[in-house]
Amino acid sequence: MIVLFIIIVVVLLFCLMAFFGAPYLPSNNAEIRKAFRNLYKISGKDLLIDLGSGDGRVLKIASDFGAKSVGIELNPILALFSNLRLRKNKNAKTICKNYNSYDFPADATVVYVFGDSRDIEKIVSYIEKQATKIGHPLYLISHAFTTEKYKPEKKYRAYYLYKIKGEDEK
Repeated sequence: MIVLFIIIVVVLLFCLMAFFGAPYLPSNNAEIRKAFRNLYKISGKDLLIDLGSGDGRVLKIASDFGAKSVGIELNPILALFSNLRLRKNKNAKTICKNYNSYDFPADATVVYVFGDSRDIEKIVSYIEKQATKIGHPLYLISHAFTTEKYKPEKKYRAYYLYKIKGEDEK
């Protein structure tokens, strides 16, 4: 009976998250690595923010390239799983919260998102506000979705690279 209750809670949490953001769809590890090589050469100088970080695979891959990374994940089960996966990794962590309530650190350089078409413009506006706050542009790697506000700097398969400027830089 307890196992059934846990299963129901987990399923309901995943279904509920689909109403508040994109559903959980894991990115392909090899494609993420290729996107980092072809779009934005992530390195030890970077701090990557992954909005909707899911199971933490993008954070792990970013740290493999030497970067620090922070995942913002609304689903507490995925956030817990991600932190367990990254527990030995000093350069990556996941925070369980809505991305709208997270202020980027001043050394953030690149944002990764595998969002959805209904939210991409809101996400871009949020990144613009964060770029204004920290005082420098941020690079956005968007998996599968484009924004009308910016022209992509580069494209690789289903990945787009944008340079997001702060509100005072436009």
